[in-house]
Amino acid sequence: MAIGALTPPQVEAAPHEVLIEFPDNRLLIDLCGEYDRNLAVIEQKLSVQIVRRGNQLSIMGEEAVQKRASEVLQALYTRLETGKPVELPDIDRELRMGPSADPSSETGDQLEMFKGGPVEIKTRKKLVEPRTDAQKAYVQSLFKSELAFGIGPAGTGKTYLAVAVGVSMFLGGHVDKIILSRPAVEAGEKLGYLPGDMKDKVDPYMQPLYDALNDFLPGKQLAKLIEEKNIEIAPLAFMRGRTLANAFVVLDEAQNATTMQMKMFLTRLGEGSRMVITGDRTQIDLPRGVPSGLADAERLLTKVKGVSFNYFTAKDVVRHPLVAAIIEAYDADGA
Repeated sequence: MAIGALTPPQVEAAPHEVLIEFPDNRLLIDLCGEYDRNLAVIEQKLSVQIVRRGNQLSIMGEEAVQKRASEVLQALYTRLETGKPVELPDIDRELRMGPSADPSSETGDQLEMFKGGPVEIKTRKKLVEPRTDAQKAYVQSLFKSELAFGIGPAGTGKTYLAVAVGVSMFLGGHVDKIILSRPAVEAGEKLGYLPGDMKDKVDPYMQPLYDALNDFLPGKQLAKLIEEKNIEIAPLAFMRGRTLANAFVVLDEAQNATTMQMKMFLTRLGEGSRMVITGDRTQIDLPRGVPSGLADAERLLTKVKGVSFNYFTAKDVVRHPLVAAIIEAYDADGA
């Protein structure tokens, strides 16, 4: 079957059963997954029953969830037709997001906002795709806006997606360097108590940024780019006095920046650069009485043209499902 061919329409077989026929049996095997584990995930999430009958899948359940299950299965099958694999994160993404445009359509230049196509971030090691509608809007704003904020709880992909976009833009020649920064704020331990020189003391705070980069770039290439200063990872305090031109700049954990630090960082933005500020209002580690620079920036810059604000909730958590439940429990207790 030719890539991009349309899947035949579903045929209703019984009052509480919908049949979908898939012409390519090999792709259907991949769609179902080993021991039908992919089908089991969809069944559990949507409260339906899916039974394979030859090259057909029978969906049983309430009409609304039958329709949603059908949409998810056909979207995943179309993905397989384009030569892409179907893995658990892909299933999770289709379940979380509403029906979208044909995944086989071309995105063209990513700076064209993915008109009519999927949102995909290309890096050296993997193709990164948003898994929720909020993540999709966030990625679009990262490509469109010169200054973008990502605000929400842990595990929603704020930093991960920002670093992925930075790598993609660097590889595409849109920026000359990537600069990643975090406030080195202690959470129960003093920097002075840690062994080693300044780099040894600071690197543990920067580790999440290294982890994200390692997901997108081969180890040797990453080491070379860091050595040549094409990628910089440094504490927020090291940004003072600099002008960051032609760079993709990320400030992570911005809730731990003071008002003065935030102003200092924002005013580093130079020609040809893009800046992303990520943070979680609920995880402020600043001393009592010291206001968060993230809150002030949000209050002052909301109406400034060219600045975008993107918000996430527990529904956008893409780590372990328990993380979303934990965040909701703490939010409920706080309320």
